Amino acid sequence: MAIQTSDAVAHARLDAVETTIGASAILYIRTGAQPANCAAADSGTLLATINLPSDYMAAAASRAKAKAGTWQANASAAGTAAHFRIKDSGGTTCHMQGSVGQGSGDLSLDNTVLANGQQVTVTGFTLNEPNA
Repeated sequence: MAIQTSDAVAHARLDAVETTIGASAILYIRTGAQPANCAAADSGTLLATINLPSDYMAAAASRAKAKAGTWQANASAAGTAAHFRIKDSGGTTCHMQGSVGQGSGDLSLDNTVLANGQQVTVTGFTLNEPNA
């Protein structure tokens, strides 16, 4: 039997993610396979760096937490986006990583094939609480 939590516990767990990472988090979009875990070194080519809004995630509701505000920047290199990492405001500690797609992946972009200087926009990012 799977562990089950109340909505209040689920929402608190999701809201703790943004609190732990902190305000002014930085999103890095990179090529290639993501590292084995957040503690591993960065991999692939850095395509874009997005300074997230100070309140970059909406309050958890319905066991989900979605991006808030505009997540956008210009690409600093050309390539195909494949994974992302979200780090603290100093850009030193990776707290989250996942796949990138266009209408798919853990993080969705308006376009995954990037040219240097092209505007990059995150169109979707939602965290879900698995313990129903």
